[in-house]
Formats: sequence, structure tokens, C-alpha cells
Amino acid sequence: QVELVESGGGLVQPGGSLKLSCAASGRIVSLNTMGWYRQTPGGQREMVATITRSGGANYADSVKGRFTISRDNAEKTIHLQMNSLKPEDTAVYYCKADIWAVGRKDYWGQGTQVTVSS
Repeated sequence: QVELVESGGGLVQPGGSLKLSCAASGRIVSLNTMGWYRQTPGGQREMVATITRSGGANYADSVKGRFTISRDNAEKTIHLQMNSLKPEDTAVYYCKADIWAVGRKDYWGQGTQVTVSS
């Protein structure tokens, strides 16, 4: 059984910072590209940032220069450092991972709420 567990969401004022974490657990053979996605009520889920096993990162234009994704392969964990947060960053943030377990497929976490408001 493979599981992704997110943590670190919450309420923050505009201009503030939050750090999200996602830990993978279970019978994992290979942990490949991982990333963060977000979704607002009534909106589509969109990519925020992804990171390959070797550390190559990709960001949505809307978060470049403000968010940083990082990865610890030994701990099977990724983080998303979010700085200079804006109200439009408010969303449920989901962790996604491309994992070889019994077979290979994408796994999703349960999501964590990030609210940016004064």
C-alpha cells in the first residue's frame, strides 16, 4: 500500500510564507517525478511545481521566483517553500508522485488547504 501524506497548510496573511511537505510511504520500488498541484472551488487542478528524481525543477509561471520545490530522496519527501503569498494562491494543494510499486502509476495525496487572507 502506497500513501502520500501532505502537511503544512494553513492560514497566512498576504506577503507571508508557508512550507508544505509531502511524505511517501509503502512498498515503493522507485519514486520518480513528484510535484505539487492546486485546485480552487469550481476550478481545474493545475500544476504548481514538479521535481525529478535528480532534482530538476519546473514551475508554473504564476509562482516562479516565489515558490521553491525541494526533495529528499532518502526520506521520500518533497517540500514546497511558498514566499510572498498572494490571495490568488488560496487553494487546496495536492502532492502527486510517479511511483513504481506493484506497477507504475501516479499517486495523489489527500490535499492540504492553503488560505491567504488578511
